[in-house]
Amino acid sequence: MSSAIIVTGGAGFIGSAVIRQLLSNTDDVVVNLDKLTYAANLDALAQFEKHPRYRFVKACITDADALRTIFDTHKPRAVMHLAAESHVDRSIDGPASFITTNIVGTYVLLEAVRDYLARAPRQLTEQFRFHHVSTDEVFGSLGPDGLFREESPYSPNSPYSASKASSDHLVRAWHATFGVPAVMSNCSNNYGPWQFPEKLIPLMVLKALAYEPMPVYGDGGQIRDWLYVDDHARALELVLLRGKLGESYNVGGNSERKNIEVVQAICDLVDGLVPPKGGASRRKLITFVTDRPAHDTRYAIDATKIRNALGWLPRENFASGLAKTVSWYVDQSEARKGAGTYRGDRLGLAAAAVEARQ
Repeated sequence: MSSAIIVTGGAGFIGSAVIRQLLSNTDDVVVNLDKLTYAANLDALAQFEKHPRYRFVKACITDADALRTIFDTHKPRAVMHLAAESHVDRSIDGPASFITTNIVGTYVLLEAVRDYLARAPRQLTEQFRFHHVSTDEVFGSLGPDGLFREESPYSPNSPYSASKASSDHLVRAWHATFGVPAVMSNCSNNYGPWQFPEKLIPLMVLKALAYEPMPVYGDGGQIRDWLYVDDHARALELVLLRGKLGESYNVGGNSERKNIEVVQAICDLVDGLVPPKGGASRRKLITFVTDRPAHDTRYAIDATKIRNALGWLPRENFASGLAKTVSWYVDQSEARKGAGTYRGDRLGLAAAAVEARQ
């Protein structure tokens, strides 16, 4: 009989990619544990809805009773923890949900794991793994040189990154203090199909398709290391299965780009797929807006450890991954609609409003 892997946040952008990876490459039952908040999308897993090894459970990671029932029912050999509030601008407007989900939720989940392992047979406890998935934003902002490494000091600058840093520390402490068999990973900016359109790349694609202004923060000079989501999912599976307990692994795409360069590339790709009205480049839609408060200047990942230890390398470079992503959004009529109640409005203005009153 197959064992089970619980993926928290499995209806999210990265979580659904992980579930597709696990169902395609392992014999495990995969349990998608998701609260189905605004950014969740079960359509991303529609192809597996009737898969014999796929289970979906609607639950919140802050609900200890629900977690105990889920663990006892499915008897997992591993948990991949991806459930999180993840948008920096939303964390500026409303930090409370980030504290609740990312910090309290991680604590409740760790305690559920600890309780489960205390009651489980020794054979299961000996193979069990808890994989905590986090972000490079916990390390703060880089200057023009250097890379984030696993030993880089934490220096979060937004409510989102502070909440993820807190969750990282909880996992490390529960491993060291209580012996929870944990591994961790921190990734750079993900992109690809099925991403909720509040994030830069899908938002800009949809704005370009609609001939709407394409807002770029500040001068667009902020630099991010871009990682195609399927490459990340492969890395996460490797960390889960072969990562050394107590260790963390940085996962990056080796694809640093300025935000303005990303938006310009999107304009050119959309122009090539959907010729612009009147022949004018969609680059004319780019509009520079007031920068985000405490906007980190540069992120860049050193992925040497995961390459050397686990043999992982990204298969997509930024040009190939972005071309696939833009083509997917152009082709998917539902994706072009699919923002739910989100309409591409500017978020993260709360701090700016406070500054204006001072």
